[in-house]
Parts: sequence; structure tokens; C-alpha cells
Amino acid sequence: MPDDEVEDLLRRLAPQVLGAVVRRYGHFDTAEDAVQESLLAAAVQWPKDGVPDNPRAWLITVASRRLTDLLRSEQARQRREDVVATWTPPEQSLAPAADRPASESDDTLILLSMCCHPSLSPASQIALTLRAVGGLTTAEVARAFLVPEATMTRRITRAKQRIKDSGVPFGLPPVSERTERLGAVLHVLYLIFNEGYASTSGPSLQRVELSAEAIRLARMVHRLLPDDGEVAGLLALMLLTDARRPARTGPDGGLVPMAEQDRSRWNAADIAEGVALLTGALPRGATGPYQLQAAIAAVHDEAPSAEATDWPQILALYELLLRVSDNPVVRLNHAVAVAMVRGAQAGLDLIGKLEADERIAGDHRLHAVRAHLLEMAGDRSAARDAYEAAAWRTTSLPQQRYLHARAARLTGDR
Repeated sequence: MPDDEVEDLLRRLAPQVLGAVVRRYGHFDTAEDAVQESLLAAAVQWPKDGVPDNPRAWLITVASRRLTDLLRSEQARQRREDVVATWTPPEQSLAPAADRPASESDDTLILLSMCCHPSLSPASQIALTLRAVGGLTTAEVARAFLVPEATMTRRITRAKQRIKDSGVPFGLPPVSERTERLGAVLHVLYLIFNEGYASTSGPSLQRVELSAEAIRLARMVHRLLPDDGEVAGLLALMLLTDARRPARTGPDGGLVPMAEQDRSRWNAADIAEGVALLTGALPRGATGPYQLQAAIAAVHDEAPSAEATDWPQILALYELLLRVSDNPVVRLNHAVAVAMVRGAQAGLDLIGKLEADERIAGDHRLHAVRAHLLEMAGDRSAARDAYEAAAWRTTSLPQQRYLHARAARLTGDR
């Protein structure tokens, strides 16, 4: 098997193996180290010797042996009676076999739930999910979020310690908590995707590796929960949004707004898959916010041109979204839809109300939307000032350049 196929296989198996090992032996942090060593051994041996008949069981066996060594080493180093009294070597464990195939799905869901434990901050949830479930190295996670590796190491270590201190056993949350915990998992994947699709800082507009990882993990959750409408809705939203990525930047890496994008460059296969997922999810149960956002994305994607966009339908969908997820970002997008249907001033009136909301008042997006609507209304001077205000508030260099360019165009500079 070629090296790249081995790498793909190991990425798919990593969360299953980690989940199985933690389920049987506990010790989240030490188990992760053991699993990483088993993955490294496989990456070296399998391209040369061939992939075993049961690669998952092979990895679990190697990881279990390495975990035994690590725990025994820890026991010898610490020499503490409480460690000796509470630790049970794997060969003495009475738990079910870690490589039993029936629990693959449960183990991955449990692992995701642990990484998104409510005691962790969103930043820690994201980091731990990418590390433990996504299989990214600490260095890769650190690079993705533009922080030093040492900083990310401390963040992940603290997250693991907090989970350990919480005393939460490895298992699915109680039935009463599962909906909330799944919501946390989907929210973390949503945040990972958004950071990849529209980076909040740094020299690049997007970080393809992050958005691709979010889509991969969302596909995994969809395979495990194929009947959940919001899981399907989130995956559809990611695909319908990411389909535009090839046209979002120009040759120089600069931002190209949707209205000016070459729609022939949009990924038709992703759009078709996203629409199919959404069509299948909408009839099942209550419609949630991810399904509504996906429906909005689908209306944009299916329009042959910016001028042909069905803005009344988008406005109606945003008004439904406000009923189930009323937050300032949704209200900002709703104001745009109102402006496109009822005129720029109607949208500006809504923006004026949002400016009193401290959650978004200092966000560059509010100032950028205000600038766009002022330009639509013909107030070039005020629009120029709003574009500059937005540019100074964003930490994304491509967005800064785009906003400064819009302001300069309104003053006649080239």
C-alpha cells in the first residue's frame, strides 16, 4: 500500500484506537502517547511489510503494550502508594477486549464527547479535538492557530488534566446530557471549519487544512449518526460553503467577494452533495440552525449569478433562523438580506440597532456591512470611513487589504 494510503488509513483509525484504549484502560494522556507510538510504528512498518489483516486490532495491541510500559515506568518513577493501589495493569483488566469491533462507533463518539467536555473552554475543546480525534500533531495544531508549540502543548495538557480531574468515566454521557454534548461537538466542528474558511488572523485568507479537517470529522459524525438532521445539516453547510473556496481568492491571494466570483469555479460535486444531504435532512423532525444555514448557502450556490440570487427566500430563511438562533451575527446577516430586498436604508436601520450590542459593536464585520450598505445608499464619504474602520479592526491581512482598497476606490485613489 502506498505511503499516502497508509497515512489516510491511520488518520481514520486513530480516534477508534484511542477510544478503545481509553475505554479499557483509562489514563487519557498516557493512552494518547501510546497510540501515537503505535501509529508511528505502523507508518514505518506497513509500507514495507504490508497492512495487517485487522489493522485496528494491530494498532490497539501495540498501543496496549506500550501503555503497559509507560504506566509501569510511571509507577517506578513516582513510587507512590496511591498510584500502585489504583493502577491495574492491562493484562489484569476485566474490561471487555479493547479491539472488539462492535464499539468502533461508540468509542469515536465518546472520544469526541470527552474532547468537548463542558468544563473546557472552546479554545481547549478545539485544540483537544484536533489533537486526539483529528490526529494532528501538537505542532500542526499550533501552526493552525498561529501560536507557539509550547503554548499549544500547555493548552492541551491543561485540557487533559481538567478531564482527568473531573472524574468523568469513559462512556457516553447520560441520556439527559447527550443532546447538549452533541451540540457542543457540532459547535466545535463549526468553529474549526469557520477558522479554516475565513481565518481570523494571519497572512492567508483561508487555512485549507483546517476546513478540510472539519469536513472530515463532520463526515465521521454523520456516518455514526446518519439519522440526525443537524449533523447532516452541518455537513451540508460545510460542503456548500467550501464549494466556493476556489473562487474566493484572486491570483495574488486577495479576497474576491461572492458577488464578483467566477461561479464556474465553484465545486459542483460539493454543491450537489450538500443539497442532497439537506434535502434528506429537512423532512426529519424539527429544523435546526445548521439546516437553516445550509438552506441559505444552497440558495446562494444554486443561483446562476449574483443578480439572480433569490433574496426574498434568503430573507425568509434568516427570519426563521432568528427564531431558533437569535445572535448578533445572524442579525447582521439578516440586515444584509433586508437591504437586498427592501433597500439599503432598511438594512442600515437594523445595523444602527446592532451597534448598541457590545457583543458585535467592535467587530470588523459590522463596520464592513455598514460600509457596503452606505455605498449602496450612495453615501460614498461615510462608506469610505466605515471601510477604513473595518480594516483597522480585522487581524486578517487579506481582509485588511480588501477593505483598504474599497475605501481607496471611493476616494478615487488607485
